[in-house]
Amino acid sequence: MNDASQQLKEILKHIPAGISGVLIIILLVMAGTTSWFTVDPEEKAVVLRFGEINRTVGQGFQFKLPFGIEREFKVPVLRQLKSEFGFRTNPQPRSRNEFALFNNADYGVESLMLTGDLNVADIEWVTQFTIVDPEKYLFNYRVHDGRNNEAIDTFRDMNEAVMRQVIGDHTINEVLTTGRSHIQSQVMDKLQELSAEYELGIRVDQVILQDINPPETVKPAFNEVNEAEQEKDTSIENARAEYNKVIPRASGEASRSIESAEGYRQKRVNEAMGDALAFKAIFEAYEKAPEVTRKRMYLETMEEILGKAGRKTIIDEDLTGLLPLLNLDGQKK
Repeated sequence: MNDASQQLKEILKHIPAGISGVLIIILLVMAGTTSWFTVDPEEKAVVLRFGEINRTVGQGFQFKLPFGIEREFKVPVLRQLKSEFGFRTNPQPRSRNEFALFNNADYGVESLMLTGDLNVADIEWVTQFTIVDPEKYLFNYRVHDGRNNEAIDTFRDMNEAVMRQVIGDHTINEVLTTGRSHIQSQVMDKLQELSAEYELGIRVDQVILQDINPPETVKPAFNEVNEAEQEKDTSIENARAEYNKVIPRASGEASRSIESAEGYRQKRVNEAMGDALAFKAIFEAYEKAPEVTRKRMYLETMEEILGKAGRKTIIDEDLTGLLPLLNLDGQKK
């Protein structure tokens, strides 16, 4: 250190006083401009000293050693970031309301996937994530230029691998219709496990399936198959509706006929049993007093018959000349 100071003094002796003053001023300005930095409210900064992690600081005005001895790397820890697959959002829209998409062959390759029933689907999705550990995010993987690192590339590769695995466990109909929410949940859970295992310093917040379609080359045939499937489902539903309308009604009518026949059978049985018991009782009474029973039966029968008759005329069997006295016209009416 003393030798270096002596060499510096020797150099300054050979430099004119005016020039040495300018150099000192320049050095002071450089020291002042490289000894501080600011951190935004949504950011954290990781400070390196001679390439080694020294500390992590939060928002505000921060100091560091000048002349590149300490360098800071800022990371947005409170901002939700996203990775897009199969498409890219327009980074410079003409207005805030414009949502333009960039689709090309490169983006399309990452979205083509094989389903469990060997169909090909073109799947576009977005993964939203937050950086929770700046040090792991920045330095567990090689840093390219202080702004980009391989953590994002690794995270994107994880997304593709996990999505292909989950899509391969579902049929094309599940992917297109009922299985979307289940797929999103599965991919999110697996991504979070891998991010923790690989120590990316990332928390997965949400996986959103944007658009799912068959590849353009087979889309017409796929649409025809879909229409045929819908027609088949419609026919099946109509047949079920007709079945549900006719079968219960027929079952009800059959049950009603069975119940009616059962009631009639029971009625006839009861009547027959009643008649048999009545006959038996009459026969027993007849055996005890035949003459009385015959007379009672005769009277009961006459009472029943005459009770149904209209006008009654009783004539003595020895009476003659009665016919002119009867009002036969009135009787006829």
